[in-house]
Parts: sequence; C-alpha cells; structure tokens
Amino acid sequence: MRKTICIMATALLAGVLAGCSANSGTETLAESKTEASKDAADAGESTADNGQAPSGDLKKIVIGASPAPHAEILRAAADVLAQKGYELDIKEYVDYIQPNLALESGDLDANYFQHLPYLESFNEENGTKLVSAASIHYEPFGIYAGKTKSLEELADGATVAVPNDTSNEARALLLLEAQGLIKLKEGADLTATKNDIVENPKNIKLYEVEAAQIPRSISDVDVAVINGNYAIDAGFKMSDALAVEDSQSIAATTYGNVIAVQEGRENDEAIKALVDALNSDQVKEFIESTYEGAVVPLK
Repeated sequence: MRKTICIMATALLAGVLAGCSANSGTETLAESKTEASKDAADAGESTADNGQAPSGDLKKIVIGASPAPHAEILRAAADVLAQKGYELDIKEYVDYIQPNLALESGDLDANYFQHLPYLESFNEENGTKLVSAASIHYEPFGIYAGKTKSLEELADGATVAVPNDTSNEARALLLLEAQGLIKLKEGADLTATKNDIVENPKNIKLYEVEAAQIPRSISDVDVAVINGNYAIDAGFKMSDALAVEDSQSIAATTYGNVIAVQEGRENDEAIKALVDALNSDQVKEFIESTYEGAVVPLK
C-alpha cells in the first residue's frame, strides 16, 4: 500500500510540474530567446541589442604586449573590438625578446611593444620575418635623475645608463647629444653607437644595460635614459624627466610603436580590426587622458 501511495504521489507531482509548464501557455521559441537575452543583459554579457556579438561568438586575437602602456591600451580597445566581433587574449611580457620569438613561432597573432627600428634590427639578428601592420603611438625617451638631480650638476666621469640594444642605444645617444653632453660623428643618427662619440666634454661613462632593467638600476648611476614604456611601468611621469625627446626630432618621427605580425598577415581581417580599434577616438581619448604626454597617438 505504501509503495502504491508513493507511486501515485510521484505521478501527481509530475502532473503538477507539467501543468506549470502548460500554464505558461505554449511559450514560443522567440519568447524563450527574448527571456534569455534579458538574462544575458542582466549578467552584463554582450548581446546583439548593443551592437556587440554574443561573447561565445567573438573571435580571439592572441597578442603579446609590455604591461604599460601597451597592455593597458589594448584593454581600453577591448570594447571597440568586441563590437567588431573580436576579443583580445593579452599575454604580458617584461622583455623585448620573448614576444617576438612567440610571434615568430605562431604562439601569438600579433604583438605590441616595439618600434620599427627595433623590429628590423631583431629580424636581422635573429633571422625572423616579422613586419609592422601599423604604427599606433610614440613614447618620448626621457633622461631621469639617479644619484645626480640635474644635468647641470653632472660631474666629470658621471655614469649614464642607456639601453644596450642597437636601436634604443642610438636613440639614447641622440638625446644625450641634444642636451650637449656628447657629440656624435656626423651622419651617425639612428645607427649611432658609443664608438660614434667624437666629443665627450664631461667624460661620461655609459652603463649599457637591458632596457627593461634600467629603472631598477637608476639608484646606481648618475642619470638614466629610459624607454617611455619602462618609465611608465616604473611609476615615472613625464614631468619627472630632466630632458625629453623633442616632438620634431628624428626619433619622434621614427620610433612609433607598431603592431607586429608574421609576414603576410598584415591584411588579415582580425589585424585590420585591431588596428582600427587602436586608432579609434575612444582609445585616443584614453591615451591622452591617462598618460599626459608620456604616450602620444600617431593618428
């Protein structure tokens, strides 16, 4: 008898639950989708109503970047890219070598951390075939105080930290020359090395170190020439610099930071969408308001 009662109760409960579904009428597929869309919107997910593709439909772009400002700028571009049907998977690197090797091997679709002269130098030295898809922004180099608090106070034999890679060292030497601290051989320009110094009135000593490490070494030298992105990452402001590259200098017109890709992928739809997003008014406004002159949009 008890077993019979249980079976009857189960059947009655099933009937009640079935009745609840039936009482909602004969809910149409369209109505069901509408409710699902509302739920997704409440959860903060993208829907077709706001011009973005549902998150499950977004195509992924895997990109390597320096933490600041590149990864920050990419995150600012994420909303613009979502409207174009793409999402970014940002891999952060703290050096200048691994993101290019990862791009060459196909682990990345693109990277965003370097200027064109460095990219070309890297290709030549490593046999890679990476190219620029577009220039996005320019980061002025700056000279920052270490043991010595002004350029006028630099003593004879002062030590100056500079990047040890070919293109960035040339840029640092040009900035030192612009401040009258050294004079380079005529025509050296963007290929300058310490061997091209023809005048050195203060007998300054160059301390050549990997660019990313310079901010950590600043307390050991009199002054340091620091790449813009590493200065930002270390908490330096443009107003802290003792000297900054002039906006009309050869460096300013040459050292735009680029989106690098494997040769032949420059015109991929995903890469075009990425470039368009980074050049959008929304991202330009973010750059200008966030970095206050330490990062300058090129378009």
